[in-house]
Amino acid sequence: MACAWDFQFRVLLLGDSGVGKTSLLRRYTNDEFTETTGPTVGVDFCCRIEEPEDGIKVRLQFWDTAGQERYRAVTRSYYRNAACVIFLFDLSSRKSFENIQNWHQEVTERAQPRPLLFLLLGTKSDLRDLRDVTREEAQNLANSINAPYLETSARTGSNVSAALSLICRELLRATTEEKHTPMEHSMVGWSAGEETQRQRTLCIC
Repeated sequence: MACAWDFQFRVLLLGDSGVGKTSLLRRYTNDEFTETTGPTVGVDFCCRIEEPEDGIKVRLQFWDTAGQERYRAVTRSYYRNAACVIFLFDLSSRKSFENIQNWHQEVTERAQPRPLLFLLLGTKSDLRDLRDVTREEAQNLANSINAPYLETSARTGSNVSAALSLICRELLRATTEEKHTPMEHSMVGWSAGEETQRQRTLCIC
């Protein structure tokens, strides 16, 4: 059976509880916004297929992780097989911004030896009067962890599709530039064109 996509990538969303990880994914995958959402318990999962280039389909697996400390042991188990990590903080919460360094340190220590792509997102950009982190501060942090930076709002949809489409293009670019064997390649993306039984099996889900 042929895959409906050419590449597949696991993308983790990390950040403190309440920064809007679930809301951002709901806006991106279903184009909907719910005013209140309960905290994620453990890890939630959803997918979306993008076509960053004509004729090339990429399936993004999003793993929405709980921000609470009591679930950290569960979420850590997902670090190693990720291709990308999106760090999120609430623009109206300085504490969530300051904790990004801790999230970054934790994931880089546990995801070795394979390098990851990173993206930094400031959420709730529509709450302009409550803003507690400047764009300059956020950009400096993004530069320090070698990540693009965007400000988003799940409520209005501002920059949500742009941010996740950006990471899709970056993942595809990084993968096509690598010179891995098919077995190694499957760690970050699965090519539907390979003629091995293992590759066909990995693509069926």
